[in-house]
Amino acid sequence: MQGVRSIAPVCSTWLMISRSELLWQNLARRIWNVRSLERGTWREEYIYRHRTASNFRVPRYIYTTLQFVAPEDDNNNNNNNDGLVCRRLALSTRHIAAGFSNGAVRLFHLPSRLHVSTFYPQHRDRLGRFSSAVSGIILSDYSLVFATVDGDIHAAVINGITPLRRAHLGDVVNDGALVDFAGSSQWWVGLFAGVPGRAFHIWNGETEELVFVGGTLTDPEAVMGWHLLTELTDLIGRVRVTCHESAVACTNLRVIVFDLRNQGVILGEEEIRRGIMVGMFDANDESAMVVDGRGVASIRRAENLDEVCRFPVRGAAQHRGALGSVNGGYAVVFVGGVIRVWEIENGRSLYNVDEMIGECDALIVDERYVAASSGDGIIHVWDFGAQ
Repeated sequence: MQGVRSIAPVCSTWLMISRSELLWQNLARRIWNVRSLERGTWREEYIYRHRTASNFRVPRYIYTTLQFVAPEDDNNNNNNNDGLVCRRLALSTRHIAAGFSNGAVRLFHLPSRLHVSTFYPQHRDRLGRFSSAVSGIILSDYSLVFATVDGDIHAAVINGITPLRRAHLGDVVNDGALVDFAGSSQWWVGLFAGVPGRAFHIWNGETEELVFVGGTLTDPEAVMGWHLLTELTDLIGRVRVTCHESAVACTNLRVIVFDLRNQGVILGEEEIRRGIMVGMFDANDESAMVVDGRGVASIRRAENLDEVCRFPVRGAAQHRGALGSVNGGYAVVFVGGVIRVWEIENGRSLYNVDEMIGECDALIVDERYVAASSGDGIIHVWDFGAQ
């Protein structure tokens, strides 16, 4: 009895602490970098995130498909189908956006899996067959921003009423081709190739003002940049924006991280001796994945490129179409028709998903979903959300 009485005060104290919303908010932010509440309380938010992360490890998911080929695509954008290759995917909590080689961006509502809308860039003179191909998408539950290879940036409010508008008119002659485009509500970052010394363009995402042009990362890929306008080449480079107001970018030679507030200040840089598989590069707020030419993946801290762990990705070096993406806890890789998952904290291989998808054109993962587009006009979605 004495033992029971001594435990009771500890238990009541813990019960009181466990009801603290501040505690659950701090835990959710520290562990999963959650900034906004999506459920009723922070405790519910924490439990949901914990269960979803556990589902990634088990694995436990619901698999569905979305069809992105529709008759309307045959009669839009000057009949510029070009095989309707999906070039980019983007996720928010409620939507998935797919950007195509003809410049279209198709938006789906994830909970219902229904098609919401298709956005087409405003017509302008084309400087090559693929000058209007989508090169990057920034997506939230309320807004869509996407860029095309010719440097144009388009924006829309996701409400079905406000029309798509051109936020920035690209200048291919002076800037080169827009290789990749990423950002947040605060920053937009474009990675260009074709004109030396103009690799990065940075915009204020709130005012849409261009605030910086410079950088030499893609200077060796200048000729390849011009080829992007006329053919679907291998990926030249990638750029990702973190919550720390920094960006991580790579080509097949180098990876760098730079400050967005003090444009041009490089926080970390490394030349990879065996080269980088650009399609397998990805970064989120905390981690970056760099895969070398031998197929060895290195997980880095996104803030300074310090290495956390490394692991071999079997078969990656032999497949040019290998793709990769990371979320807060896991690396998801497509190689040879198979999607595989690793833990990024220790590089431990976990499992292959059951579904084979054939060829893959784009791959993305966030804290809940894995999505991949295949050459047969299907977007595959794996939902690991707590059931």
